[in-house]
Amino acid sequence: MAKKQKKPTAKAAKRPASSKTKPAKPAPKPGKARGTDPKRVQAILAGLDAAYPSATCALKHENPFQLLISTILSAQCTDERVNAVTASLYQKYKDAKAFAYASPKELEQDIRPTGFFRNKTKSIIGASKKIVEEFHGEVPKSMDELLTLPGVARKTANVVLGTAFAIPSGIVVDTHVTRVAGRLDLTRNTDPKKIEQDLMQIIPQDRWILFAHQLIWHGRRVCQARKPKCIDCNLNKICYSKDKTI
Repeated sequence: MAKKQKKPTAKAAKRPASSKTKPAKPAPKPGKARGTDPKRVQAILAGLDAAYPSATCALKHENPFQLLISTILSAQCTDERVNAVTASLYQKYKDAKAFAYASPKELEQDIRPTGFFRNKTKSIIGASKKIVEEFHGEVPKSMDELLTLPGVARKTANVVLGTAFAIPSGIVVDTHVTRVAGRLDLTRNTDPKKIEQDLMQIIPQDRWILFAHQLIWHGRRVCQARKPKCIDCNLNKICYSKDKTI
C-alpha cells in the first residue's frame, strides 16, 4: 500500500520560492581618493611648480571679452586652432557690440573651422547681446552673472574669472585636468562638477588658478591620453596610476 505524502507545514508553505536568492548589493560609491594626503598634494604642487612655473592660458586674447569668446570657441577644439581663427576674427569683430549684431550666417562661416559652429554662433551672439544690453558692454566679474550668459558654464566662467580678472572662483576642469587629476588619484569622480569640488577641498585657494593651468600643460606635454610620457614626468615617483608606461 502506497504511503501517503505528507502535507507541507504552514511554515514551509509560506516560505518564498526565492528565499535562497540574496538581494543584489547596491553598487559601491566612489571612495575618497588615496592620493589626497596633504604631504603628497604638496609634493605634487612642488613638482608642478618646478616643471611649469609660469603656466598660463594658451588662448590668445587682449581683453576679458576676447577670452570669453575664445573659451566658447575652444569647446571640442584645440587652442591652436582657436588662436588661428581668432587672429582674423578679432580684426573683423572689434567688440561685444560687433558680435552681438553680427550676421549669424556670416559668423558661422568665420568660426566654422572650430567645429559645432552653429551652436557656437548662437552662444556667441547671445552672450554678446546680454553683455551689451545688460552689462554695459563689460564682461561681468562674478560667477553668478557669468553663468547667465548663453554658452557659459562653470569651466568657461572659471577661465575668464581666473585668467582675465585673477579671481579664484573655482578650478577649471577640462579633459586634461580630468585625466591628470584622475591618474594622480586626486579624485575618483568623472563628473566635472564633482571633480572641481574634490580638487577645491585639497588645493589651497591661492593655487586654484595656477594649478589648473599647470595640470593642463602637464596633460598636453607629458601626461597624454594615449601614451603618457612617464619617463619624462617629474611626478613619476609619487604616481601609482594603472596607466603608467614604466
